[in-house]
Amino acid sequence: MTNDLPFQDLSFGDIVAQRHAVKLFDGRRVPEDQVLALQDLIRHAATAFNVQPWTAVVVSENAQKQALSEAAFHQPQITSCSHLFVFCANTNLAGLVDRLESRLSEGGMGADQIESYLGMVRGFTEGLEGDKRLSWAQHQTYLALGNGINGAKALGFDSCPMEGFDPHGFAKTLELPDTLVPTC
Repeated sequence: MTNDLPFQDLSFGDIVAQRHAVKLFDGRRVPEDQVLALQDLIRHAATAFNVQPWTAVVVSENAQKQALSEAAFHQPQITSCSHLFVFCANTNLAGLVDRLESRLSEGGMGADQIESYLGMVRGFTEGLEGDKRLSWAQHQTYLALGNGINGAKALGFDSCPMEGFDPHGFAKTLELPDTLVPTC
């Protein structure tokens, strides 16, 4: 990420104090460079062990947003927004830890350090079963959401975090695998 992104001239305190949930957007499209910048800010969200057990599915097509509207009880922000970010908890923790191993190797961490660190991470994640696995991944997902709502304000556009939707309906419409659970 470079300093030439279209950030507003606001302090972090201003961003937090001035952001608010918009329930009806004006229909203007957010420029793609700003959407990409927001995705980058979300990608940098802190998570436990840097496992990042979430993904943000971006929906920009009106037909798909309309299809999701029913599962969101026809709330107007779903269809009036420029881009709908569906934050999903990822319960495929073993796969995510494998991805982390690859990133640590590419980052130059020594084999002994990687083995020790991943042993701890795998011990923790393998101990999470059923609802605990999903709950933990959802808690991590909210960290990414925080970056998203504050990042949107920093980039000069509004957002509306919400949980008022049927996760199963969203998963079906978006054709998500069982390991991705729409959360916010």
